[in-house]
Amino acid sequence: MNIQNVGVIGAGVMGKGVAQNLAQTNHKVVLIDISEDILEKAKTDITNNLRFQGLFNKDKKVENYEKIVENIQFTTDYENLSTVDFVIENVIEKWAIKEPVYHDMDRICKKDCIFACNTSAISITRLASATNRPSQVIGTHFMNPVPLKPMVEVIRGFHTSEETIETTKNLLKEMDKDCVIVNDMPGFVSNRVLMLTVNEAIFLVMDNVASAEDVDKIFRSCFGHKMGPLETADLIGLDTILYSLDVLYESYNDPKFRPCPLLKKMVDAGLYGQKSGKGFYNHGN
Repeated sequence: MNIQNVGVIGAGVMGKGVAQNLAQTNHKVVLIDISEDILEKAKTDITNNLRFQGLFNKDKKVENYEKIVENIQFTTDYENLSTVDFVIENVIEKWAIKEPVYHDMDRICKKDCIFACNTSAISITRLASATNRPSQVIGTHFMNPVPLKPMVEVIRGFHTSEETIETTKNLLKEMDKDCVIVNDMPGFVSNRVLMLTVNEAIFLVMDNVASAEDVDKIFRSCFGHKMGPLETADLIGLDTILYSLDVLYESYNDPKFRPCPLLKKMVDAGLYGQKSGKGFYNHGN
C-alpha cells in the first residue's frame, strides 16, 4: 500500500513533530485539532522549527520551508480524514478522550485506512477494540523531537495484521525512520522503563536527596545520557508523565507505578515543563 496522504490528530508537541516530519518527506498531511488557535500556533512552531532545524543538525537543513508547510492542511474538521490512507493519532493520554476519537476515525476514514496510535502507555489492543478494523490498528511510539529522532517503537496489537505492520514500516522508512517492533503491554518497552526512572527521580527531589540539576548531572556524567530524567520529563511534559503513570498504575495494579506526590502537585500548579515555560527548570516562555 502506497501512502501519500496522512492524517495527524492532535497538534501538540508530538503531533506537530509528526506532521512536520511527514511534510518534509513529501507527504500530504491533514493536521487536526480542536481549535483554530492551537492550529495557528502549530503552524508557527512548525515554520520556525523548519527555519532553525539546520542549526541543530546540518544534514537536516531546510532551504524552502514555506513549500514544506504548504504540504500541511490545518483543520478542525474530522471529515477531512475521508481521503487519507493512514492516520497517526496523538491525543492526550486519557482513555475517555481517546475512545471517541477512534469512533470518529472509524466512521469517517476509508475502509483500508490504517490507524497508528502514538501513545505513551495505553494498550494498542484496547484502542483497536474501539474500531471495526482491529487488524488495521498499530502503535507507533515516536520520540521527541520527532524530526530529529531516527527510531520509532512500533507496537503490535493482538489483532494487528502483518500487512499493517509492513505498511507502517514502509511509511516510517519514507520518513527516514527505523523501527523496533514490540508486543502490546501497557507502557511497551520504552515507557515501562522510562516512566519508572522519571518517577523515582522526582521522588529523589521530593525527599531532598538531591536537586534536579544534580540528579540529571549524575545521569549525564556517569551514564553518558544526553539528558537526565528530569530534563527528559520537562521535554515530554509533566502532565504527560502523570497521565502515563496513571495508565500504568491502573493497568498493572502495581504500586511501583504510583505517581510521586510532587509530580501531582506540579501538574496541578500548571508546571508542565517546556510547554508551559517552567517545570523542574525554567524555559523562558
